[in-house]
Amino acid sequence: MLLTVAVAGISISGPLIAATAAPALAIAFWRNALAVAGLAPVMLLRRRARAELAGTDRRTLLLSLAAGAALAAHFGLWLPSLHLTSVASSVALATTTPIWATLLLRLLGHRPPASVWLGSVVAFAGVLLLTGVDLTVSAEALAGDALALGGGVAGAVYVLIGAEVRRTTSTTGYTFLCYGAAAALLLPVCALAGDSLGAGYSGETWLKLLALTVASQLLGHSLLNRVVRGLGPSVTSTALLLETPGAALIAAIWLGQSPPAAAYPALAVILLGLALVIRGERTA
Repeated sequence: MLLTVAVAGISISGPLIAATAAPALAIAFWRNALAVAGLAPVMLLRRRARAELAGTDRRTLLLSLAAGAALAAHFGLWLPSLHLTSVASSVALATTTPIWATLLLRLLGHRPPASVWLGSVVAFAGVLLLTGVDLTVSAEALAGDALALGGGVAGAVYVLIGAEVRRTTSTTGYTFLCYGAAAALLLPVCALAGDSLGAGYSGETWLKLLALTVASQLLGHSLLNRVVRGLGPSVTSTALLLETPGAALIAAIWLGQSPPAAAYPALAVILLGLALVIRGERTA
């Protein structure tokens, strides 16, 4: 049930970001900063939470901060792509996280079965097909694809580090440190980019930022960080495959945004490849 809520929350993220009249990097900052503000009372008022935070060892702290840096990179790359290419293409490429996670695990000594490599090849073929479609649309769409793909790589680092930290740390403690680090890193990036963090924002924009924080950050990412400890990264990643059709459906209904017809086969190939990767990991 928690995983279903998490996937639903994350699925609305792409369309909601595309519909929010604020700079992409500013949106990335606020969704993390507002989440930290929401978690702060829990950390301050609960004795157990305060004790856990005070007793955080050096390894856990460094890993949580590293996860925050990876999350900041994920948002910093993916969110701008939503304004350059279609929501469906952007989300599909950003959710290639399981492929990159598999490759990173291989570098760390994990030996995936042949079906995982087959799935990786199939999914990557889908990526090439999708980027080829977007190249015919515009160079801007292709740039958006590249950013989304980079966001998927950063997302893999975030998931792998998070799975390790969650072995010994509570969801609240980990997310508080992780989101705090992400917000702290994104703040100077916004300043360097010259992105406004509030000037000229309408009430509607602030409501959308709040909705994004609650739905996608607190109910989405936080619940994923909770269930990954029990379900494992493979099962959790499998569920994330539903984000692509979910986001595409929401974008089509709400924003009237549909990718080119030729993009649908590419999206299907990517989903097939990712499914093979996860199935191979689960049977390993």
